[in-house]
Formats: sequence, structure tokens, C-alpha cells
Amino acid sequence: EAVGLSAPAVKRRVDKLLDSGILQGFTAVVDPEALGWGTEAFVEVHCHGNVPTDRLLAGLEPLPEVVRAYTVSGEADAIVHLRAADIHHLETALERLRAVEFINRTVSTVVLSRLLDRPPQA
Repeated sequence: EAVGLSAPAVKRRVDKLLDSGILQGFTAVVDPEALGWGTEAFVEVHCHGNVPTDRLLAGLEPLPEVVRAYTVSGEADAIVHLRAADIHHLETALERLRAVEFINRTVSTVVLSRLLDRPPQA
């Protein structure tokens, strides 16, 4: 109504955006703190030797506290974003992360506050 289009016209436009790949889907955004997972950390992961990305993914994927993982340039092989219920849970998650067979060492940075959380802009 605000843009002067009927519901079918809006649906056609949304379908066109989906078909072209501009829109890739729809999702609900959940506040992790509301679910009790308000403690987070970013962890540099340093591996023994050269670990292929598929093996790195296979080692990280089973850990539910790993919410994002990135391969990166620089000294670390990857950066992992962890979420946990509290500091004790975070410590347990870090111990399980360090126990992954190919991980040599980690360097952790605990998040104190989130300054900016911006969605992608068109």
C-alpha cells in the first residue's frame, strides 16, 4: 500500500529478486542473548601444518558454540566466532576446540560489548 502496488505485484517483484539471486532467502533474526548465549569470543586457530579447508570445516562443525568460522590471511589459519551461555561454558567450548586433532594452539579474545552490528547494505 505504501508503494502503491497490489499484493500480487509485490509477489512478482520479490520472485524476480529471488530468481536473479539478489535475494537468497528469508530468515528470522534471533537474539542469542535472549536464548542465554550472551558470552562470545573470537578465537585465532593455528593448525599443525597445512590443513585443507574441508578438513578444518569438518573439525569445527560439530562444535555447537562455533557460530562462524573464517579462513584468514596472516599468522592464524582461521578465525572462529564462539557463543556460549557464560564464561564457564566458553572455557569448556575452548577446551573442546583445542582438542580438535589438527589444532596446535588458539588465541582468544572475549567480547566485552558489541559496538556495531550492521546488516549488509544494498
